[in-house]
Amino acid sequence: MSNNLYNIMVPVDFSGKNKWSIAKAVELANTFHCNIHLVHVLHRPIIPFIPIDRTDFTPYESTAELHACRKKLEALKSAYSNQLCGNGKIEISVLQGTKSNTLPKYIRQYEMDLVITGLSKFNLLQRIISSVSISRLVRKTNIPVLAVRSSGLISHFKKIVLPLHEDIPLRSIKMATMLGRHFKSTVYLVSLRNNEPGQPNILSNALEVIQSLSTIPVQSILLEGKNLAKSTLDFSRKINADLIMVNPVKEFRLPGLWNRITNKILSYGSKIPVMTMEQKATEQ
Repeated sequence: MSNNLYNIMVPVDFSGKNKWSIAKAVELANTFHCNIHLVHVLHRPIIPFIPIDRTDFTPYESTAELHACRKKLEALKSAYSNQLCGNGKIEISVLQGTKSNTLPKYIRQYEMDLVITGLSKFNLLQRIISSVSISRLVRKTNIPVLAVRSSGLISHFKKIVLPLHEDIPLRSIKMATMLGRHFKSTVYLVSLRNNEPGQPNILSNALEVIQSLSTIPVQSILLEGKNLAKSTLDFSRKINADLIMVNPVKEFRLPGLWNRITNKILSYGSKIPVMTMEQKATEQ
């Protein structure tokens, strides 16, 4: 993993939730001086994956739908470009196909470092689709996905919560360390209390890894409870955390029958931004 962010992708569907995902991308771009890629996917596959920017010409530019999408993206680019500081810039692209195929291709081809997606407030169908999309995109690309709601628009990550399950998540630790250096953060390593004899002390091991990488402040805390996602969320609310970092595994899904039915991952139970990261890529 790089020690910086260079390219951030924001999938755009021209809905209200795009406002806070783009705003968060601008905040991070101003910190890391990186580029923002606003990407819209046309859902009717006509030709193989082809990115379209303002200067390219394709036979499909004459279609009303494509023209309208590009105009909307250009308007977003114009609206947010004046908020960028430093060397970062905004790129726009229209892709044709399905999101599950075209977005991973774009991420790999243009070497994205982070994807930021906005979350809808109340739409149940959108919640289920987004939950599946976040986990699938993370697993396909091995690129972190940051999910934000309208309440998650803060200009810093001063308190970063990193829950630990069974293994030491090296990629998450490196990301937390990088963010911690830039934002002068404190990283909170949390795990459920487990009194089984012989269980390795994952908190101590993770602490040693972070201390070998950086001098940022770190706290290790054992949480009470039976569900790691719920205990992590309760703790994060208590300390007014700014970011939670998780893996797309079942331990980071909230408990309860309704939450299982709606596939309610931690991202959707949290007003705090949640970054989902995989530990190794899965080729599909």
